[in-house]
Amino acid sequence: MPQHQEPKLISGNANMPLAQAIARRMSMHRGMQVGLVDARVERFNDGEIFVEVFENVRGEDMFILQSTSNPANDNLMELLIMADALRRSSAARVTAVLPYFGYARQDRRTKARTPITAKLVANMLVGTGIERVLTMDLHAAQIQGFFDIPVDNLYASPIFALDIKTEFRDRMGELMVVSPDVGGVARARELAKRINSPLAIVDKRREKPGEVAEMTVIGDVTGKTCLIVDDMCDTAGTLCKAAEVLLENGAKEVHSYITHGVMSGPAVERVTNSVMKSLVITDTIAPTDEVKAAHNIRVVPTAPVFAQAILNIWNGTSVSSLFEAETLSPIYDGMYAAE
Repeated sequence: MPQHQEPKLISGNANMPLAQAIARRMSMHRGMQVGLVDARVERFNDGEIFVEVFENVRGEDMFILQSTSNPANDNLMELLIMADALRRSSAARVTAVLPYFGYARQDRRTKARTPITAKLVANMLVGTGIERVLTMDLHAAQIQGFFDIPVDNLYASPIFALDIKTEFRDRMGELMVVSPDVGGVARARELAKRINSPLAIVDKRREKPGEVAEMTVIGDVTGKTCLIVDDMCDTAGTLCKAAEVLLENGAKEVHSYITHGVMSGPAVERVTNSVMKSLVITDTIAPTDEVKAAHNIRVVPTAPVFAQAILNIWNGTSVSSLFEAETLSPIYDGMYAAE
C-alpha cells in the first residue's frame, strides 16, 4: 500500500484529552504539527448522533481515537458513524484506535440464552469498513480472533513495570505480584516476570454476579508488599476485598495496578476508604474529577505508547517492539529512569 503524506487522527467525544495528548506526542516524533482532523460529532434533539468531517480525507490513512467506555452505547455509535463517514469520504484506510474496548467482558456464553456481545461488536466494527483495530489489554486475548481484520493488542504491563521499578526501587526484593482471580494469572505472571518477583493468586467464589462469597489466598504473602494486577476496575468491590484478605494473610501493604479505570458507582469512595496504599490506573478511560481528586489514585499516561504504535502501523513497522522495556523507556522521555 503506498504511504501517504501523514497519518491523520480524528477523535470522538469519549476521551478527548487522550486524543489530544496522542496528537501532541506524534507531533514531537514527526517534528511537525499533527493535529486532530476538524470535525463535529453532535447529537440531534432525540439523541441521534451526527458526524461531519470538515477536511478532505480522500486517500488518507485515518485513525479514529475512541474508547467505548461509559456511556458505552453512545461512544460505540460515535465510532461506527465516524468510520462510515470516513469510508464514504474515500479514506484509503480506517484504523480504529480503542484504548478501552467495551463489551469485552461478554466474550463467551456462561449460561444458556446469553449473547457473546464482544463478537457482535467486532462484527459491527468490521461491517463499517474498519480495516485494523489497535487497543490495549483486551479483557480476554481470544477476542482478537473475533475479528477478520488485524488487531494489535498493546499491553500496559511494560508501562507498569517501568513505574514499579521507579516507585519501589528501594524494595524490589519484597514485592509480590497478585492476580485477583484465576482468570488473570497470565496477565499477572507477565508483570511478575518483568520485575522478577514471585506470584500469588486470590481465588474468589461468587454466589451471584457482583457478590463475592469467599476469597482464598494461594501463595505465602507474609511480609510482602503486594501488587494486585488486573485489566479493569469497575465498582472496586472485589479489589478492595482482595486487599483486605491479603493483609489478613500477613501482607505488609497492598498496591494495585489496573489498566482500565472504569470506576463506576461507589468505586472511588471504596478505593479512598480501603486499606490499599495506592491504585494506579491508565488514562485509556478519561479519569473523572473525582478520580483525579482521590489521594490514593494515580493515573499514568498511555499517549506515548499509542502515538508510537500509530506511527509504526502507518510506517508498516513492528508494533510488538513496544512490548519491550528497552523500546518503551525512550518514548517515555525519562519519565521513568532506565535500569
